[in-house]
Amino acid sequence: MHWTDIAPAAVTLFLIMDPLGNVPIFNAVLSRLDKKRRTPVLARELIIALVILLVFLFAGNAILAFLGLTQSSLNIAGGVLLFIISLRMIFPVSHDIGEAVEVDEPFIVPLAVPMIAGPSTIAVLLLLSSNQPDQILDWSVALLLAWGASSALLLASPLIMKVIGTKGSRALERLMGMILVILATQMLLNGIRDFVTSFN
Repeated sequence: MHWTDIAPAAVTLFLIMDPLGNVPIFNAVLSRLDKKRRTPVLARELIIALVILLVFLFAGNAILAFLGLTQSSLNIAGGVLLFIISLRMIFPVSHDIGEAVEVDEPFIVPLAVPMIAGPSTIAVLLLLSSNQPDQILDWSVALLLAWGASSALLLASPLIMKVIGTKGSRALERLMGMILVILATQMLLNGIRDFVTSFN
């Protein structure tokens, strides 16, 4: 395994999953459930999200071939998408948590998808698997590390909200958004470079 590739990929996926930014929403959604059901429901949603992400990681090349997408287009689209996500993290729109809270027990939506297995996370996994398919094991480890760290934070969401509060959560989310802007810009530049060199 190539830890020099795994580490940045894991950090990127972790930032995109944005567990600190999702803590208030997860906490609000689960607060309507019985205390005994909160952890099992959250664990189930986390596992469902992981399965969905692994499917896209391992089927990335097949999906791209089926849709007829090029590597440069995926780079550019991924960069634009990440840039938009990062801007929302830095300049958040006021979340109407009341809309996210469901009376019934949540299943897949909104916790697993799109909170964890969102379009930006899927786009990065497709990019990794198509860019270097021979390192699929490395990307799997990176995904598991990012998912594990995100899961730990989300499982501890009630405690985190007590310690840092809503303002602390927003501050950390904006910090992660600033880092993600840099990564998104680099991804966009790589896509443009690949597109230009394809004409040579």
